[in-house]
Amino acid sequence: MKTVLVIGGYGGFGARLSRRLAGDGWRVLVAGRNLEAARAFAAGMANAQAVRADRGGDLTSILKAHMPLLLIDAAGPFQGSDYRVAEACIENGVHYIDLADARAFVSGIAALDERARAAGIVVISGASSVPAMSGAIIAELARDMDQVCSVSMAISASSRAAAGASVAAAILSFVGKPIRLWRGKRWRHQTGWHGLKRVRYQLAGRPAISRLVAFSDVPDLDIVPARVKGRPATVFRAGPEFSFQLLMLWLLSWPVKWGWINSLSPLARWLRPLQRLSANLGSDRSAMMVEVKGRCSGAFVGRRWTLIAEDGHGPEVPTMAAQRLASRLAEGRLAAGARSAAGELSLDDFAPLLDAMSIHRQVEVQDYLPLYRRVMGQAYDALPLPMRDIHDVFGDAGAAGKATVTRGRSRLAGLIADLVRFPPPGEYDLHVSFEEEGGVERWTRDFGGHVFVSELSQSGRHLVERFGPMRFYFDLPSDASGLTMIMKKWTIFRVPMPLSLAPKSVAREWGEGEDFWFDVPVALPLIGDLVHYRGRLRRL
Repeated sequence: MKTVLVIGGYGGFGARLSRRLAGDGWRVLVAGRNLEAARAFAAGMANAQAVRADRGGDLTSILKAHMPLLLIDAAGPFQGSDYRVAEACIENGVHYIDLADARAFVSGIAALDERARAAGIVVISGASSVPAMSGAIIAELARDMDQVCSVSMAISASSRAAAGASVAAAILSFVGKPIRLWRGKRWRHQTGWHGLKRVRYQLAGRPAISRLVAFSDVPDLDIVPARVKGRPATVFRAGPEFSFQLLMLWLLSWPVKWGWINSLSPLARWLRPLQRLSANLGSDRSAMMVEVKGRCSGAFVGRRWTLIAEDGHGPEVPTMAAQRLASRLAEGRLAAGARSAAGELSLDDFAPLLDAMSIHRQVEVQDYLPLYRRVMGQAYDALPLPMRDIHDVFGDAGAAGKATVTRGRSRLAGLIADLVRFPPPGEYDLHVSFEEEGGVERWTRDFGGHVFVSELSQSGRHLVERFGPMRFYFDLPSDASGLTMIMKKWTIFRVPMPLSLAPKSVAREWGEGEDFWFDVPVALPLIGDLVHYRGRLRRL
């Protein structure tokens, strides 16, 4: 009988994993700092023995005394943690797997690769919902895509899920902190636990789940852009069952964002008791969503994988990757070396475990026609290639180039331009990010650090550009050289306004060589020229 030592083996996820491993025939050493708790848990399980072990201490004597084939670290938190547990395993000839979801920890585990290979030891980090299972899902959804444009993920746990203190500490470690995201073909920073969004998880024949989620920091944010073809934009959001819980942390995130306090981590001891107070008010349903958008044989296609776990089975999901990897290790099917768990398992590896529980999944596939193609119809195909490169937006894209900006001379024109956040006069390096969701495109134009944003959508035969409460409706007459934007109507808060009072703008776009060129003048009645920006872009 092979022996596995599970640190945190009586905790929220560790207890579930210990039971799974024992059911697979492992002799399980249930380890942790509280020996009495370990004994109480091990007493109710066959092939189990309690061991006192502190992941922050020296594990050499324990490893030498018990000589397990494998150590699984299910304790955490891994945020800010070092690699002393994995290093002790390498030094003592014990294989290592963890359930880490800490971005820096999982991404950095490869630093031990040379030592692990030399010792013939397997070291795998992130054997949990992310990045092990998420990586398997992404690989399946993108399997025949020529290019992946974007990957978005969301997880929402039931209020009854018995996550431990380490999960609370992991969440609080990034609330209000900058999170580095690959979007628009460049790295950008967003604030942890911001970017609030309501996600609807829906499966045929099951009641839908609609929950609020927010930006979270996970290893996939580094792994996916580095490993998936097309280097797609990657976003991960998470949230609890109840919106008020998420909103409470969102409010608390602002003092961290503003630098008034360093971190919310000291509140970890209070988060779990507060969660327990609401546990009985909620359901036993958890959910996960992964959406991949890309090109397949020249066409755009989106694939969305949805999981809904019922009967309180959601917390079992984060333990399944470690269970499967432990079985592969016992069979001698894992190569020595240190790496993340992303790519180690396929979605088929999880299927028998998921099917054995009240965990339901579904894949939805949807073809997509980009916005400008929908508005322009067949005329779009006659546009120059650089223009079609820019306007073929699905999921996420980016472009870079140069721009020149001039402003109107009057003080009032300058004040209005500042309010709209148009850039000051000058020559700029220009970057434009295109983010598409639900057929609506969000254009973020960055003129050397001066940023302004608009949203583009369709209304019948018109292209609609929205700046805050104002919407402008354009016709797009075109030919083989380019197109012109002719304003036909406008609204404020959707109230129609006289066209005579509208801003005056006849914007032009054309292709020249490999570049997309633009010329956008904007003037106001009675005020005159407001801003004029022109330049060139090339798709990244």
